Amino acid sequence: MVFAPSPIPSRTQYVLEGIKHAILTGGLSPGQALVETELAAQFGVSKTPVREALKTLAGTGLVVMNQYKGVTVRTVDATMAREVYDVRLLLEPEALRRTITSRASLEAAREALARAEEATDQAERSLANREFHRALYLPCGNPLLARMLDEVRDQAALVSTVAWAAVPSWQREAGEHLEILRLALDGDAEGAARALHAHIADFVQRAFPEGEPA
Repeated sequence: MVFAPSPIPSRTQYVLEGIKHAILTGGLSPGQALVETELAAQFGVSKTPVREALKTLAGTGLVVMNQYKGVTVRTVDATMAREVYDVRLLLEPEALRRTITSRASLEAAREALARAEEATDQAERSLANREFHRALYLPCGNPLLARMLDEVRDQAALVSTVAWAAVPSWQREAGEHLEILRLALDGDAEGAARALHAHIADFVQRAFPEGEPA
């Protein structure tokens, strides 16, 4: 007998998406306490869906549950950032290489870049950039590889949110995105993979230089 995971109740999903959006757009800061009663009042729900949403967010690495301190937004430091980006460096260029060699459509990536360029604030731009990267690896032909990258996607976005708050380098990264997409559309799998690897490595090095205390 095959057991399918139970779907998340709609109220829990509503709260989950709301908290996640606030974290990934800087509305909730790293280290900030997340109080169930306050969140329940904010979203107009009972504490149960809030509690379930926080458990799910803890599983994805966006929040931390502590027996003594309660629930807080995960704090980003150099160690955390490098661990997350190390996974991306190992997996994401290979996924892009496979997307290109399989001649999968890159229209979603093109549309995401257009949304990022038209964005009127950092939050909107950040979300569009996340969709750009996902559009590059999702059609790689290996669902497990795509899911593994999805698992670190939120943590990577949290790292970039914190980094952009300190050093807003989005214009430089936008240019790198355009070059990656150009190479991909030209069918240059190796060139696009190298450009993506350099893009990811350079970003985390700029934001969290080697030698910086963890």
